[in-house]
Amino acid sequence: MLRTKVSDMKTENIQPLPFQFQSSVHDSNVIVERTMNPQSVSSTQENISKSKIKKIPPELRREKILYKLEPLWYKRLLLRLQHDSQFLRSVVQFSFVFLCIWIGIEFYLFEQWGASEGVATFTQRPPGAEGFLPISALMSLKYWFQTGIINDVHPSGLFIFVAIVGIGILLKKAFCSWLCPVGTLSESLWILGKKIFGRNFTITKWIDVPLRGLKYLLLLFFAYSIWQMDVNDLQAFIYSPYNKMADVKMFQFFAHISTFALWTVIILMIASVFIKNFWCRYLCPYGALLGITSLLSPLKITRNKETCIDCELCTKACPANVKVHKVTKVWSDECTSCLACVEVCPVKNTLDIRTSLTRTKVPNWVFGSLIVGIFIAVTGMAIVTGHWQNNISKEEYLKRFPKIDNQMYQHNRGQVPHYTPED
Repeated sequence: MLRTKVSDMKTENIQPLPFQFQSSVHDSNVIVERTMNPQSVSSTQENISKSKIKKIPPELRREKILYKLEPLWYKRLLLRLQHDSQFLRSVVQFSFVFLCIWIGIEFYLFEQWGASEGVATFTQRPPGAEGFLPISALMSLKYWFQTGIINDVHPSGLFIFVAIVGIGILLKKAFCSWLCPVGTLSESLWILGKKIFGRNFTITKWIDVPLRGLKYLLLLFFAYSIWQMDVNDLQAFIYSPYNKMADVKMFQFFAHISTFALWTVIILMIASVFIKNFWCRYLCPYGALLGITSLLSPLKITRNKETCIDCELCTKACPANVKVHKVTKVWSDECTSCLACVEVCPVKNTLDIRTSLTRTKVPNWVFGSLIVGIFIAVTGMAIVTGHWQNNISKEEYLKRFPKIDNQMYQHNRGQVPHYTPED
């Protein structure tokens, strides 16, 4: 295995880069931080005008893997997946994005078959599309708890929801930064903004905190609405014509998006270019739910105060603006376990994912494998037990597609229209 010390890095003739707040360079025995462009930083940062020099004892320097020196490409890949958490996370993120694109293409072909009333070539409806129906899944979960019945309208949506919540309970909000396609898009946008403008913008705390509360209000609205429903209400919704075609209606909403909805999406995307994870941080009710469940997680990013050199690189790397360098354990509901802070820490065994009780270190590649493993295990269980495909026949879909714009398939003010078994 090819390794080099942080101390081996050369720093001669390094010049500060423009449009950058701070840079850290590694000297033979030190980390040097220079404060740059003080006119563009906050008043707190402006008070920090002198360079900080923190000595790192040789035995504490974090080792760096020189992947490029490995001649065999597959060993290079394995080394990087094992030792570079951000590379591993990117591989997982974009693999999941490609999976979602594949599901989207399959669903498009299925929708075209239905819209043509069976004239076009039939394509099997992809069950994974139900992952984009979280409200229906939450109702299915409550119905399952109260009756013991896994409904056969959107069964895969229920298991995908359980997998995501399970990840939230065990591994914090890792779904948001490792698997969620919206989270990946949001992250790509703010990275693009940083490349274009040299920085991202932050909202002052007295505005940021109330805005972060919006996603919890949305979650409270949905949760309270579902809480009020009894078994009969849940059953009426789950087996309604509207819910049976909810995935098709969702697809058609975006395929034939209105001007208002389109501009809403564009505004959210523009906001995400300037402000890190704008949608996720302020408006996503799914993120709010996972933020609550993350408090139960037995794994936390843990800082060793004895070896920490207070370089603040972890805080600067955090996309959720968590003050990592000030805490022993990261309890924040905004932490998505992206491990960016862990990756930039220059001192070994100082910032890691650890168990809360035993303080056992969990290697980054193990943590990433657990995220993927839990998702595959839960959804695989649905496949094995026959709860992946729904029970709606081709004939029933052909009957419903031509009527999809009828009142029976509308969902006004949270109520489904009255229907009969013949509907």
